Amino acid sequence: MMIDICTVQIFRLIDERLLKIRSMGNATGTFISAAAAQISSFSAGSSEVRLTGLLVLRNVECFGVLHVTRQRLLAARTTPFSAQYPNAINNVAGLKRSQILKDVGEGITEIQIIQWYVQEGAKIEEWKPLCQYQSDKAVDDITSRYDGVIKKLHFQADDTVPTGMALCDIDVDESKYPDENAPPPTNEPPPPHPIPEQVAKPPAVNVATEALSEPVVEAISSPSKFASLATPAVRGMLKELKVDILSVSGTGKDGRVLKEDVLRYVAERDATPAPTAPSVPQPTQPVSGVDTTQIETTTPLTPIQSQMFKTMTRSLTIPHFLYADELNIRSLSSIRKKLATHPTEPLKLSYLPFIIKAVSLSLNSFPLLNARVDTTTNLTKPALVMRSSHNIGVAMDTPTGLLVPNIKNVQARSILDIAAELARLSEVARAGKLTPTDLNGGTITVSNIGNIGGTYVGPVIVPNEVAILGVGRAKTVPVFDEAGNVVKGEKVNFSWSADHRVVDGATMARMADKVRLYLEEPESMMLALR
Repeated sequence: MMIDICTVQIFRLIDERLLKIRSMGNATGTFISAAAAQISSFSAGSSEVRLTGLLVLRNVECFGVLHVTRQRLLAARTTPFSAQYPNAINNVAGLKRSQILKDVGEGITEIQIIQWYVQEGAKIEEWKPLCQYQSDKAVDDITSRYDGVIKKLHFQADDTVPTGMALCDIDVDESKYPDENAPPPTNEPPPPHPIPEQVAKPPAVNVATEALSEPVVEAISSPSKFASLATPAVRGMLKELKVDILSVSGTGKDGRVLKEDVLRYVAERDATPAPTAPSVPQPTQPVSGVDTTQIETTTPLTPIQSQMFKTMTRSLTIPHFLYADELNIRSLSSIRKKLATHPTEPLKLSYLPFIIKAVSLSLNSFPLLNARVDTTTNLTKPALVMRSSHNIGVAMDTPTGLLVPNIKNVQARSILDIAAELARLSEVARAGKLTPTDLNGGTITVSNIGNIGGTYVGPVIVPNEVAILGVGRAKTVPVFDEAGNVVKGEKVNFSWSADHRVVDGATMARMADKVRLYLEEPESMMLALR
């Protein structure tokens, strides 16, 4: 059989490479030897000879590409390759590793992908970010478990991914990641059918210059150009609405684009009338001076709104009951003023650290309110999971939406410690940098709607909790003292919601009364401290 000069050069280079890959193990050597033998069976001058030989030569030291080379050999074969060289095929199998979506937080069963930092064919390093995701509690990155080449992305941006599914496949070095450390395999796509060799002979190709000039896809590691101008939620909204961020005037700090800016831009854009064809003149209508045209604009939910939609829908499957109480916090207000006007160490504290500590002290007497209902083990026989740590969540209104970080181990913290942790959580929440640790593990929640406005509230219980406290705005009102004199008082409404499947009204009332005692008589709180 005649072999052209290009094929001869390929054989010569393969022989040189075979000497260099001896140290890589028998699997690679067996495969390349088989590939060299297979090339000799191709027709002279075949483009598949050049392409296959080139792949072998360029990627002989890259385990991830050997699989591609094998498939190209199979597609171009003239005789059954697997029957001739079974060991070669077996030895290159199993080089793919799947990045499995692990449990990213307590109670989180799925995530939404905001953006990928890589694309198929890109190189990725271990611990480098693969993608950015949004859960019902946080925005964070998922990092790669492997060094290698991205083989396949199983999901696209904006897709919802359940835990336990493969996010992507990565071709790796088998010597670095042995089989025993590999995650569970995912379904493999069927191998391609053999492609019959073309009858017409393609023109001669200079393999060494043309094929070697193919660009190598690198990992997309640079951040989005919007990263410094908008939060991930706003960036997701921009993508969904197909809006260029440079067209939107940001009103946030340092020109940051807020979701309100995007909605305003979309409303103005959609309100612009489109050109229409000339129509038959209609009778004129009386001019009222007021435009009464109804304009409806459909706006997709942001990632955080989507997760809040799912979370609150799940929460409302819990049978709530509401218990409201009114407290006179005049004594507590006096303590705050004394601390703020101290001559040597003035200290400004809000009401919230005192409220959180009062709730924690009351949980010592009513631990049921710190529990969670477990229906995962046996739905017909639910159980209560009692929890020793008081991880009290605080509902926060952030630029990206409602988030509920929690203060860990309140039972072991002083009021000053609680105030400091509140300040830290508020700062990172405004910056959009809350971590899963900040957001996971809450046992009961306090929602202080009073700092915005409103007297009464019907709070919704957070999943994996059985109670929540809503705090209204404090008001100065006239009250009677013990002698019957009219004095100034400060009243605030406390609205509790509890899971009526496990909490009865009497228990909730006693818990609320305990909290009221600690806040109306702060000295009793001091006596209860441990």
